[in-house]
Parts: sequence; C-alpha cells; structure tokens
Amino acid sequence: MSASLPLGGMDVTTFLHEYWQKKPLLIRGAFPDFESPLEPNDLAGLACEEEVESRLVEVRGDRTPWQLHQGPFDEATFNRLGRQDWSLLVQAVDHWVPEVAELLEHFTFLPRWRLDDVMVSFAPPGGSVGPHVDNYDVFLLQGSGQRRWQLGGLVDEQAPIVEGIDLRILAHFEVEADQDWVLEPGDMLYIPPRIAHHGVSESEDCLTYSIGFRAPSMDEMVTSWADYLGEQLSETERYSDADLQPVSHPGEIDQAALERVRHAMLSALDDPTTMAQWFGRVMTQVRYPDQLIPPEQAPSVTDVRTHLAAGGELQRTLGSRFAWHGSGDSVTLFADGDGIACSITLARWLADTRPINVDILACTDAPEILVQLLANGSLQWVEESDEEET
Repeated sequence: MSASLPLGGMDVTTFLHEYWQKKPLLIRGAFPDFESPLEPNDLAGLACEEEVESRLVEVRGDRTPWQLHQGPFDEATFNRLGRQDWSLLVQAVDHWVPEVAELLEHFTFLPRWRLDDVMVSFAPPGGSVGPHVDNYDVFLLQGSGQRRWQLGGLVDEQAPIVEGIDLRILAHFEVEADQDWVLEPGDMLYIPPRIAHHGVSESEDCLTYSIGFRAPSMDEMVTSWADYLGEQLSETERYSDADLQPVSHPGEIDQAALERVRHAMLSALDDPTTMAQWFGRVMTQVRYPDQLIPPEQAPSVTDVRTHLAAGGELQRTLGSRFAWHGSGDSVTLFADGDGIACSITLARWLADTRPINVDILACTDAPEILVQLLANGSLQWVEESDEEET
C-alpha cells in the first residue's frame, strides 16, 4: 500500500485552510481500488478478546431501542443476532492488526501525535449507532459494502439526547441540504468536531474504518497540567506577603492578597519549557499500557549493535506513540508518556516511520536510547522469520 494523500487530488494547504475543523468533505475514491484488510469474521474474533475494547449496538434491543452491550463477546452473542439492525464497533484495531495500522501512513500531512486510533465497525443492513456528534475530527473510510451518511449542522453540548439509553443519540436530527451520500469502498468522508452525523448500512453488510484524532478536553488538560506542574514545584515555594500592610478587618481576604496569589500562580504557569515537557508526555501516553511488553531478558547496547549489524531490525510496538520537541542539536523524544534527551536526528527518525535498521547507528546516541525503548516495550525486536513473513 503506497502512502499517497487520500484527498482526491486536493492539496494539503487547501484542505487545512478550507475544511479542517471547519466543514465536512466527501472524497470519492480517496483510496482507489481499496481492499479491506479485515473481513467481518476477523473483526468479530477481535471483539471476543478480553483485552480488546468493543461494543455492540442493537437498533431494537430486547428491552429498549438503541441497546448497547460492552464486549468481550462470544460466539453465542453473534449467533442470536439477526441479519439486520445492529452494529459491532471495535476500538483501536490498528493496535492489533499491522495492516490496519498502515492506513495511518496516509495521514502524515497531519501531526502524528494528534492521531488517536482506527475504530472499525461492521453492520448488516440497517445497522447504525444513531445520529450523534463526536468531539474530535474523524475520517470515515468505507471498507466494504455501502453506508449512507447523512449530516446535520453544528451541534452544541446542550442539544437534547434520547433519554433512558446508554448512548448519546441526538433527540432531534435534521439533514442539511446536499449532505446525504452513499459511500462505496474507497470513498471517505471527513467530519469536523460537533457536526451531527448519522450512518446506516445499506442493502448489504459493510465495514467502515474511522480514523479518529485526539482532542483532550480543557478540563482534562488543565487537571493534567496542574498535576504535572505540582510535581515539579518545590515544597519551599509558598504564599508570601512581605509587602503586607496593617489591616482593618482581620477576617477579610483583601484584593492585595488575591493579587499576590494571582501573580504567584501565573508565574508558575508561565513556563514554556515545563509545559512542553508535560504536553509531550500526555499526548504520547499509550492507550493500552498492557500492550507495552518488555523483553524477558534486559537488552544491552551490544545486543542492539549485534542485531542491527547482522541485518536485523527493530519495530515500533503497535499502539506506541512517538513525538519530539525542541530546537538545536538536542531535543526531547517523547515515547509512550516518557521524555528522553535525544539528538534531533534520532528523534525525527524514531518519531517518523523510517525502518529502524543498521543505518540508525549513524546517530551516536542511538544504541543507548534504543536499549531504553526496548526495555520500556516501546520498541520490539524483529527476528529474521518476522521479516520474511512481512
């Protein structure tokens, strides 16, 4: 699969200027001659695994409309379902299936650290999860079959939802003019945050790949930033009032006291270096930490050099996240929530998708850092048999 831009011939600048986080875009033939890397049975098999996050939505459940079930599931669950009006959704399939992870290589025109995961959904005819909104950008790639997508307008968080069910389905949904399409395999629809949308499988079974992007809420960011910042501050840094004046009312919190607090808080917050270290760590935190499995035997620099020199490679663990920040020769490489001082050449190499082979040893700091990433489970050995299979 060649990593071409899936924008139907549109240049990246135009897409970002006119559509990104502004308005939807239908891209016919975004992936020409697309062949789904998964079959429905593959997806059902993943949904039966304990460590895989999955959901089942029935349009008409046995108790209420729009009934939600959480996985893992078993064969009996799928046997009882009919041939219409339900959807299976499996989260982060790119963390488990390398061929699905390869889809992300087509989206390198966007910051890699913004990518979240690839959710895959299967639906027989009539299958749907109802009209809803997402708080993040998403590209909806049709993998097989046909799905009708209808879009509404921009919806705020006060919009009423259907009560009494475990899904946030919009109580009122109106299709915008000219916002009704049937997608064929290889077609893709981009939807910005908070745009109402409703997808229904047409006359045959269909698979849809949802490439979603990370968009932490302000609540999450403020809380996380405060926690990280608090860990960096010294216990000796405290409220002080050396400019205190005599008071008339001892019980009053006066404006001067509040101004001291405000000044102290803003001084602590206004630290770009610390903020960059926090943001890099939080935006590379792995979704499923249990997937980072360190090797049974602790690796050494000699092990790494010998392996690469013999023609072996290392690979990024599926689900691992890499990014970097800084300027000059030395930057910070962020890997799965950790920060490592690193040369800019090595940081770019590891946060990109370049093969990790003997050529990487041209970076003098590579062996030690590769050992650390292997020990953390962010990288894995690629044995000769693995290379032959790929």
